[in-house]
Amino acid sequence: MILTPQTLAAAAKCPLVRAAAWADSINTAMGRFNINTAARMGAFIAQIAHESGRFQFTHEIWNPKQCAWQARYEGRIDLGNVVPGDGERYRGRGLIQITGRHNYRECSKALGYDFEANPGALERREYAALSAAWFWESHGCNELADTGRFAAITKIINGGLNGQDDRVALWEAAKGAIT
Repeated sequence: MILTPQTLAAAAKCPLVRAAAWADSINTAMGRFNINTAARMGAFIAQIAHESGRFQFTHEIWNPKQCAWQARYEGRIDLGNVVPGDGERYRGRGLIQITGRHNYRECSKALGYDFEANPGALERREYAALSAAWFWESHGCNELADTGRFAAITKIINGGLNGQDDRVALWEAAKGAIT
C-alpha cells in the first residue's frame, strides 16, 4: 500500500504541499521496514507526524537553558554520550528523533551510512524517514501496532506519554485516511 500525498496530508493533518514533499521518502521507508498494513501505517504516521511537528522539523530545537531535560543528554552513558558535547551533537534528529551517540551508531549500522560522523545527515528527508522506520521496526512497534497498543508505542518512542492527546488525535485521523 502506497500513501498518496493527499492521504498523507489527511493522515498527518498537515498541508498538502508538505505531505507531497515527504510522501516518496516515507513510502520508501515504510516499504523497507515492513510498515505495510493500515494499522502499522496509521500508527507510524501518527507518531512521526507528532514527533516532527507534522513534518516541519527533522532536528530537535536545541535550548538546554529553557528545556532542562536536554541538559540531561550530556554524559548519559545509556545514550552513549560519553564525550563532552555529545548531548548536543547527538540530539534528536529524523522524523522519530533518533537521540544519543549509541542510537546514531546503531542506525548507521542498519542504514549503511555513518551518522555518528555525520549526524546532520539524519535531517535529510531520505534518512529522516528511513531512520524513523528503522527505529520503529527494530523496537517492535509493528507488532504493537498490529494489536492496537498505541500508548506502548508512544512510551518506546518518547520514554513516556508526552503529547499523547495530539498523538491519539493524529492516530484517529490516520486511521480514517488510510484504508
